[in-house]
Amino acid sequence: MYKDRPLTKELLYQELYNRHNGEFFTLKELPYPKQFKDMERALKRVVEAIECKEKIAIVGDYDVDGTVATTIMRELFVTIGYEVEWIIPNRFRDGYGLSKGVVDKLNADLIITVDNGIAAVEAAKVCKERGIDLIITDHHSIPPTVPEAYAIINQKQSSCPFPFKEICGAQIAWYFAVALCRKLNVKVDANELLALASLAIVADIMPLTGINRTMLLAGIAYLKRSKKPFIDAMRLKGMVDDSLSSEKIAFYIAPLINSAGRLKDASIASNMLFSRSLTQAQELLEELTALNNERKAIEKEITAKALKQVNSSDKIAIVWGEDWHEGVIGIVASKVAEHYKVPAIVLSCKDGICKGSGRSYGDCDLYALVAKTREYYLKFGGHKSALGLSLEAEKLPLVKQLLNIEAASMCKEQHHDASILGLLPFDEIDFETLEILEKFEPYGEANPKPKFVAKGVSILECKDVGKNAEHRSYYLKHGNKSYRAIEFRTKDTCSSGDTTDIHYRLSRNNYNGKSYINLTIEHIEHSNS
Repeated sequence: MYKDRPLTKELLYQELYNRHNGEFFTLKELPYPKQFKDMERALKRVVEAIECKEKIAIVGDYDVDGTVATTIMRELFVTIGYEVEWIIPNRFRDGYGLSKGVVDKLNADLIITVDNGIAAVEAAKVCKERGIDLIITDHHSIPPTVPEAYAIINQKQSSCPFPFKEICGAQIAWYFAVALCRKLNVKVDANELLALASLAIVADIMPLTGINRTMLLAGIAYLKRSKKPFIDAMRLKGMVDDSLSSEKIAFYIAPLINSAGRLKDASIASNMLFSRSLTQAQELLEELTALNNERKAIEKEITAKALKQVNSSDKIAIVWGEDWHEGVIGIVASKVAEHYKVPAIVLSCKDGICKGSGRSYGDCDLYALVAKTREYYLKFGGHKSALGLSLEAEKLPLVKQLLNIEAASMCKEQHHDASILGLLPFDEIDFETLEILEKFEPYGEANPKPKFVAKGVSILECKDVGKNAEHRSYYLKHGNKSYRAIEFRTKDTCSSGDTTDIHYRLSRNNYNGKSYINLTIEHIEHSNS
């Protein structure tokens, strides 16, 4: 149940302020790169490699975070003027992250991973046997056995003094790039790299508090005015404008970037972000758009099958299918988790082996939960909100049973919507209220966009709108104020004169030089008709 108390502007401000524990930073107040364990050691090794003209290779990952981190490293070495080899392992041919197969493809004296590597124990052994120095930059949870590498930059190491533990791989790549350029006395456009990193902060579901909020705010500001070809291409498509927000990145830009690695090859997305001409960026953006549309169709089909397998009593939803498309099972897991409001793991099985992706729900630490049955997995890695694993198909029923037992105690049921802050009567809604909400943007993980409740709202008028009449427009009165509101994709019925309780969001709409207050209805209940 949400907090059933009337909100004033003062209470609203305090509620949002408390989410951040008083931690509000400027870019100048970000922690220094040297606070990462092994950062200085890694930088010195790269400088040595450059001076000795050694062969350097970058190994990324096929999700948005890994693709962006790879692109940041590509931009770094172009800025330095040093040619490097780079590879993002193909999900279908190479599997996840650094592996022996990936090492075999590289001709390198030094390998640097981004957004992967912390679980690459066997690949690290291969590197050592071949005399290849390995620098791991990764943000995922630390497994019991850590690879033997020249340097490991991962803020989750117990001996790492970096003060913020929930950051993504692209942020570490940004820190690495800025620090290396300083060490080489090379001028780098840190803002352009931060604009790239901001895409990954949102896509990898990092908590939007602390330095993540600071970096994202700055990154979005730079994205809006960037002249990079990929931004110009997106701008022409209406994807980037002055209204760009974390929500738009999450729902429009991130899925586009992700579609390459999910269905084909993530190098397409990295090349789009790295484009040196508008024409190239537009061509690659069109290819990503087509892949994303294909992804939506496949995802819809598998989601329907997955939802049918879940029991309402499950504490963690674990479902699987024969040869389900591996590229979309992570998104399907998110859909299942959201639908049943429990953590979810979705697996694709073939030839007796099942590969899966998991997504958490609420405050459940999915990595800690699934690690309870680590001995059953062939591969396993991730963090609190998301993970990947593989295991033999015959072990699935037992693992499902054991994890449901563990989830009953480790993951408490979510009985309320944490984003609902309380009762906000229409009399409290004005532009000052909007300014308070805007002060704590961007919204997302750990800082959800606020919802409010108004009880006993009178419907003065309502009508169906939209191309297929799937949306509904309202004119509502509550107390002494009336506002227009919209409810998207609804099948509810309504009549003028009804009285309702509504869950709603507030936003600003700028049109023809004027600002308007928008109410978006998330849920509506008729208290009488």
